[in-house]
Amino acid sequence: MRKVAVGGGIALVLGGALLYLWFTRIPNNVAYVTEEDGGLSVIDLNRLAVVKRVHPNDVAPRGLGLTFDGRYLVTANKDSADMTVFDTRGLRLDLIRRIPLGDNPEFIKMLPTGRWLFTSFEPGSAGGPPGEEQEEENEKPSEIVSFSVPDWSRGTVFTAGKETEGLEFSADGTLLIVANEAQDNIGIFNTGTGQLVKSLDLSMYGKRPRGVKRSPAGDSYAVTMEGSGTLLLLDRDFHVGKMAMTAAKPYGLAFDRSGKRIFVAAATARKLQVYLADSLQLVAETPIGQRCWHFTFTPDDSKLLLACGRSNNVYVIDANSYQPIKVIGGFQTPWGILTYPRAFGSLGLP
Repeated sequence: MRKVAVGGGIALVLGGALLYLWFTRIPNNVAYVTEEDGGLSVIDLNRLAVVKRVHPNDVAPRGLGLTFDGRYLVTANKDSADMTVFDTRGLRLDLIRRIPLGDNPEFIKMLPTGRWLFTSFEPGSAGGPPGEEQEEENEKPSEIVSFSVPDWSRGTVFTAGKETEGLEFSADGTLLIVANEAQDNIGIFNTGTGQLVKSLDLSMYGKRPRGVKRSPAGDSYAVTMEGSGTLLLLDRDFHVGKMAMTAAKPYGLAFDRSGKRIFVAAATARKLQVYLADSLQLVAETPIGQRCWHFTFTPDDSKLLLACGRSNNVYVIDANSYQPIKVIGGFQTPWGILTYPRAFGSLGLP
């Protein structure tokens, strides 16, 4: 009898330990998708299938960020003017904190050190779907706010331009590069003080800058200008070096890990375009869904997943042959997408 009791006790202890490990583990090889009308979804990258959906009350997420250890997922919620923090452990996605921001928050970007998170909100914007023209006269400028990770205490607050879109950092994290859509310019700020270091007028090259990404080597930046269908390449000192025309309404963009290719999501043209990073020569394009605003590589760099907001699906493309692999359906206005482990993408690395 004693032997059975001891064996049963050991089994209970082992079972409890395994259960604890399961509920505290960080999900691996997954993609997180924000849906403006559907909350959050998780894609298992091994199966290319949705394995989790959560939609807390009054959460309409766009921008998203992920802490470097994969434990906390952070979303910017356009309707509730706040930021939400989710615990990813055990794939539960428990909402653990809501942080007030301001009207129409959008982008989230982690500092290269992982120590601070920066997010933007647009008090002068109506908060409509991305790409829709809005009244800009007398519009209030956007605000940028930083938060300490992981205690979420508020840091620097500073004023950007009108209708702030893409956020990016210099390789050393000392500069924040901000695309100001309604002013056709790029603002460069000191991340510690929030002071404007430089303003770059891009109006001679096109209209409405949306995406901005640093190259993996840190020696150049790529910018998409949605209104004119323009792709720009800037050097490390933010001088425009090269320019190319894209298909209609380019938005999300990313370098590949090698820095040799730039991928651009031309949202209304329904194309993913691929350019050589040194020359901006177009080398490939493939059809995608409607209004694919953001995309990510898989952690092994073999595939691309594109969040297509107006066709309510995620397109999966081979990252080398550019051939379609799968279309994952069932989303409600998907906007942003990130993976863990962290990967290159329009909202991800570098």
